[in-house]
Amino acid sequence: MSAEFAGLSGLRGRLTQWLRGSGPSGAADEGGREALLLAAAGAGLPLAPAAYPAADYRCSCDRVGCPTPARHPVSFAWQTQSTTDRAQIERWARHQPQANFITATGMTHDVLDVPLEAGREALDRLLGAGVEVGPVAESDDGRLLFFTLTRGTPEDEDEWWPCELDCHPETMDEHPGLRWHCRGSYVLVPPARLPGDDGRSVHWLRGPEHPLPEPLSLLETLTEACARHANAYGS
Repeated sequence: MSAEFAGLSGLRGRLTQWLRGSGPSGAADEGGREALLLAAAGAGLPLAPAAYPAADYRCSCDRVGCPTPARHPVSFAWQTQSTTDRAQIERWARHQPQANFITATGMTHDVLDVPLEAGREALDRLLGAGVEVGPVAESDDGRLLFFTLTRGTPEDEDEWWPCELDCHPETMDEHPGLRWHCRGSYVLVPPARLPGDDGRSVHWLRGPEHPLPEPLSLLETLTEACARHANAYGS
């Protein structure tokens, strides 16, 4: 076994241990987790600390009946707090070893968020057609996240255009199909743990080393796949 393979296997093992919450005293792996967070920030995704799972499907925020356990930022100032600064992210990761992280959309990137089966179908079609897809994350709660360039920062603010697919944290239930996270929204960034004892997580299928594509290059295929998924589900 080569040293490179052994090192990669060790990193994956430590990261898996953190995702399962089984590390010593619940501590997160400082290698795999931090490396993935820094890779995301290095790709231009601004990050901020988020809540994490607590016992009995609760959220670390201790809010009674938290509507989005382990899926929301820690600070109400997450939009201004979000950063790609390496030193700051290292401090957060080390001082908050159990924290998930969110990435704020509409600054440098957007996220097209679709049901898992529709997303898998669309991903196969896009890759088969030779389309530059970019980073893709899978959330074990049944969603696939396609990371793209943003439409949220035009040079001329008058050129900003809203979209009926736009989704914000408080309106996600209104968008069971395709959700476009742009200005004022966020998503969990891998690696992130979801509530429960079954090791559910948010993890990369295609990592942040892939360049961000234009959202419109993916939109038609994703929309068609979501429509087929909705029709099949409703039949």
